[in-house]
Amino acid sequence: MTDTVIADRIQFTFTIMFHYLFPILTMGLAPLIVVLKTLHLRHGDPRYAAAARFWTHVFALNFAVGVVTGIPMEFQFGTNWAQLSVFAGGVIGQTLGLEGVFSFFLESTFLGILLFGEERVSPRLHWVAAVLVAAGAWLSGLFITATNAWMQHPVGYRVAPDGSVQLASLGALLGNPFLWWQYAHVLNGAVLSAAVVMASIGAYYLLAGRHLDVGRLSVALGVGVGAAAALTQLFPTGDMNSRTVTAYQPVKLAAMEGLFETRYGAPLAIIGMPSTTQHRLLDPVLVPDGLSYLAYGNFRAEVRGLNDYPEDAWPPVQLTYYAYHIMVGLGTLLIAALLLGAALWWRGVLFTSRWFLWILVLLLPFPYIANEAGWVVTEVGRQPWLVYGLLRTAAGASPNVEAGETIFTVLGFAGLYALLGVLAAFLAVLMVLRGPAEPRLEAER
Repeated sequence: MTDTVIADRIQFTFTIMFHYLFPILTMGLAPLIVVLKTLHLRHGDPRYAAAARFWTHVFALNFAVGVVTGIPMEFQFGTNWAQLSVFAGGVIGQTLGLEGVFSFFLESTFLGILLFGEERVSPRLHWVAAVLVAAGAWLSGLFITATNAWMQHPVGYRVAPDGSVQLASLGALLGNPFLWWQYAHVLNGAVLSAAVVMASIGAYYLLAGRHLDVGRLSVALGVGVGAAAALTQLFPTGDMNSRTVTAYQPVKLAAMEGLFETRYGAPLAIIGMPSTTQHRLLDPVLVPDGLSYLAYGNFRAEVRGLNDYPEDAWPPVQLTYYAYHIMVGLGTLLIAALLLGAALWWRGVLFTSRWFLWILVLLLPFPYIANEAGWVVTEVGRQPWLVYGLLRTAAGASPNVEAGETIFTVLGFAGLYALLGVLAAFLAVLMVLRGPAEPRLEAER
């Protein structure tokens, strides 16, 4: 692989991982705002309105930074990945265009009503605006995931005379067997992240003795939704997404588990260190027959190992393996913590258990790390393919862009994103410290 391709991959990795920090929260927070708006519309309790207003402002900040950081992503298809655009633009251009429509038009239009229209439109119309913002966020996520799923498992295309691929069936693309469980897993992970953020900031308010009404609402909703999302992130969304990987990308599965030898009754690796020189997992802790059961529902099923594939078809094994185990390990931690929170809530001591409130505060970064690690597994595990089975990564780069040019722009992005990240963090901290408007003040107006 040339220096230019490596530089292009570094740039795309850096920009997309930074960008994705913001859609994680917007996609997950939007339906939680709908829940709060629904409770306010039904009960008329100003506490729900205050909580919804506060979280809408948090949503708006993330949405704005997400838009700014997302724009360079699509430009890179033309600047650094021109051969990919020539080859597959007739397919991925459709879904990326649809994503822009729903993100920039539907989501942003009704976000304006949600932010500035509370005293100008009826409560029902304001609730409708919240629903449409959530719909825009989720539809935007759908078309991005559909693009990625097609690159993971291309369907619904035809090959043109010039060798490029063109979209033959939008229905086949949207019915891609790789898409729907991947999309469910992505959305569920976003909801889990937003629930943890909500519970974490609510816990901070309870510990500080400020904004207690909104703090209790945020902790209760965050823990309740988070516990359910943590479980469904494991099953069915995580399990079924892994089964599509097993069916269509078995070499990725082998790398995820550090499995080198084909095995009947393949073990599940809890920990271990994959060695690509010795072709084995060093110092492993294994669950006998576990991988065969998870992959095929049969304890004695055959699972193909990496040694069954040529080494030039292997993804980067160590990175795929460790990212996968980070994701699973943090997911397990979140399940345990949020189920404990649900138990404390059921016993009526959630809001007074200061030790657990501190746990909620400290949980805040973990779902972000888990989500990023999951995308590393998805994308790095697909290598060496850019479009799986059709176009290798090395063949998708722009032929007229030098490595030095890309490195220069990476440094520029790093500086700009550092400033943007500091500004976003400052505004977020300021927003949290200022806190929501007190419900009783709103009622008096």
